[in-house]
Amino acid sequence: MLHKLQYISQGKLPEDHIKNIHSVLNAGVKFVQLRLKDVDENIYFEIGEIARELCNEYKALLVINDSPTIAKRSKADAVHLGLNDACVEVARKIFTDKKIIGGTANTYEHVKARCAENVDYIGLGPFRFTSTKEKLSPVLGIEGYKSIIDKMKKDNLKTPIYAIGGIELKDIESIIKTGVYGIAVSGLLTQAVDKKQLVTEINKILHHA
Repeated sequence: MLHKLQYISQGKLPEDHIKNIHSVLNAGVKFVQLRLKDVDENIYFEIGEIARELCNEYKALLVINDSPTIAKRSKADAVHLGLNDACVEVARKIFTDKKIIGGTANTYEHVKARCAENVDYIGLGPFRFTSTKEKLSPVLGIEGYKSIIDKMKKDNLKTPIYAIGGIELKDIESIIKTGVYGIAVSGLLTQAVDKKQLVTEINKILHHA
C-alpha cells in the first residue's frame, strides 16, 4: 500500500538532504524520496545508505530518484524515474520485480505511456511554478489534473497519480478532489517550522477530502 504523502528531499549539500529527511521522518512522513542531482555515484550511494538506515528506523519507504543501480545497492524500496532516465523495463531488470517503480509525467500522453510501462505510481506535475526543479514543464493547475484524471477514467487507467510541484497547504483539498491518489511535496515540508503539525494537517486532508 502506497502512502498518500511523499516527501522529496532537498538541500544545498548531500548532508542537508539527510538532515531534512530525518526531520520529516521524525514528523511522521512514511514515504521519502532521496533526490540528489549532479553528485558522484559513490556519494549518492553513501547518502542512500544513510537514508535507508533512517527510513528503517522510522518504518518508512525509501525511494531513490533517477538511479535503479543506486536503489538496488542501497536496498531502497523504490526508484523514481524521470522522463529522460532509464526505461522502466531496464529498471525492473536491475531492481527486481518486487520493488516499487514510480515515473514522472507532465501530459496525458506521458500518463498513458507510463501506464503501459506498468509503473506502480505516477508523479504528475507541475501543479504550479516551483523553484526546486530546473527545466520546468508547463504548469497543470487544478483544471489540468481534472482533465487528465477524466481521460484516465474513460480509458480505464488505474495507476495511482501523485500531484507534484509547488503545492501549498491551501491547495491540497482541491487537488485531492480532482481524483489524484496523493501528493508529493518538497519545499512545503522542508521550510515548515512545525513539521509534525503540518504532516498531521496534510494527512487529515488527504484521508478525508
